Amino acid sequence: MNVPEITAFKAHMETLKSKGYLIDWELPYENLLTRLNAAIFFAKASTNHTITDIWKELEIYPELRIEENEDKNLSQLELRISFKDGQKR
Repeated sequence: MNVPEITAFKAHMETLKSKGYLIDWELPYENLLTRLNAAIFFAKASTNHTITDIWKELEIYPELRIEENEDKNLSQLELRISFKDGQKR
């Protein structure tokens, strides 16, 4: 499914990866998503950048929430990025 908000955020994640902020990122079940606030992205930060650095790059998204991925059911990557509650870093 092509959701413009999700496509734009994916492009932003690719930019962070190319700038060295992220080693990798993924979006499970992308083809089922119809809006950005239902999406859960996962990422692995590079050793050269902190979660705070990543947050500063993504703070243009007001509902953004970045936290440790403790569950590991959907992804083995260390960070969970969602858009529901916002402000957790």
